[in-house]
Amino acid sequence: MSELNEFVKIRIEKLKALREKGINPYPSAAYDQSHHSNEIVDKYRGLEAGQHDETVSVSVAGRLMTIRDMGKSAFAHLQDGKGKIQVYVKKDGVGEDAYAVFKLLDLGDIIGVKGFPFKTKTGEVSVHVTSFTVLSKSLHPMPEKWHGLTDVEARYRNRYVDLMVNDDVRKTFETRSKVVRAIRAYLDGSNFLEVETPMMHSIPGGAAAKPFKTHHNALDMDMFLRIAPELYLKRLLVGGFERVYEINRNFRNEGISIKHNPEFTMLEAYQAYGNNESVMALTENLLAEAAKVAGKGLKFMVGPEGEQVEVDFTPPFKRLPLLQALKELGGIDYDTVDVEELKRRVKGTSAVVKHIDSLSKAELAYMLFGELCESKLVQPTFITDFPVEVSPLAKAKADNPSLTERFELFILGRELANGFSELNDPIDQRKRFEKQVDLRKAGDEEGMYLDEDFILALSYGMPPAGGVGIGIDRLLMFLTNSPSIRDVILFPLLRHRDDEEKMVFE
Repeated sequence: MSELNEFVKIRIEKLKALREKGINPYPSAAYDQSHHSNEIVDKYRGLEAGQHDETVSVSVAGRLMTIRDMGKSAFAHLQDGKGKIQVYVKKDGVGEDAYAVFKLLDLGDIIGVKGFPFKTKTGEVSVHVTSFTVLSKSLHPMPEKWHGLTDVEARYRNRYVDLMVNDDVRKTFETRSKVVRAIRAYLDGSNFLEVETPMMHSIPGGAAAKPFKTHHNALDMDMFLRIAPELYLKRLLVGGFERVYEINRNFRNEGISIKHNPEFTMLEAYQAYGNNESVMALTENLLAEAAKVAGKGLKFMVGPEGEQVEVDFTPPFKRLPLLQALKELGGIDYDTVDVEELKRRVKGTSAVVKHIDSLSKAELAYMLFGELCESKLVQPTFITDFPVEVSPLAKAKADNPSLTERFELFILGRELANGFSELNDPIDQRKRFEKQVDLRKAGDEEGMYLDEDFILALSYGMPPAGGVGIGIDRLLMFLTNSPSIRDVILFPLLRHRDDEEKMVFE
């Protein structure tokens, strides 16, 4: 801390020197950028080495990333939102007073420069500066070797610095924006209506998960941050909207891992007069579109260096019933195994279950599928035909009521999407909710609540429909080859640190 504050002290002294020269280091006036860095580089790359064009005036603004002082002149690199460009500042070109101001600048300072384009003898398109403006004085020194930093958490905690110095990180989040925009465009073009539903619920529902709890003072009632928007979106189908979607945040009070963040982004889409097959096709098309927009194509490599595998997003994806997957990938024949054997097998895994004796045979099989099979699903695969006991919102199969018209999409052992033919029978739905309430009483904190208003909505009649939820963060992990969900969330949740860096300006 003391060494850091010494650097800060030096910068504050420069800040004072700037003010003594009549320079406001934080001006309020807007700066007119005629170009971004990439535009200048692209437009004038045709110049010959050593050639300049003084008939053209350009202005560009950004952060100083390098400064090479040569006495009466200096080369520097300016980084803006589109890239970097070299600028050349000469004492004779800007004047003695202005050059004295430039000498007070540090790496990280934000400036605007005006000048004319030229190409150096080494062939780099640059700006010969005729004037510059200090736009923001940086008081904290930039990291010298951020790329080699071993404390990965520091990159997440100080994401603004990570973005500042790491081009790949910026590209990841630019890709994220492009993908989300493409998903919206595809759904809008398919006559889906984007909607917004509440993020605070009086009853948590729409998924089996532990919610965050809060309290509304004015109404004196407990509220829950939503774990899923599903039940509200289906209310809109009751109201007459036929195709709706929402891209927004969900919150689940659960563990943190490379695959889980308590606050995450989901797409949920519902299509009236459709079913699980309809939304499986929609999911395939959305993922293929996302891969193209991310610049991947439909076949691309994913994984750490030396362990990469090719993933194929070409529709249609493989379909595999859950109990068949359990037999083929987990070595358990559901038709012949008994409940006690399944309990024994579950206890032999890493699964932590406090209420194992209350679980049915189907629920135990579902747990074993997660423990034994998921990691083996490398290529995009729809696991279908989930047991009704673990699918309280999905419609049962007509030819086998013990199973549902539900699917989950797995890629590289990770669940990416969950969807089904929506249960629209209010009597059946009430029974399913009541079973979930019993699970909660037995100790399952993720059991669903009985939502009377949703039952009432279904009682008015909801058309047959298919619905799907797709994890946007996990999708971006694949498309950017990011090993952790924290790499694709700008500000992931981190544990509070008592030793967090504090700026001392005195």
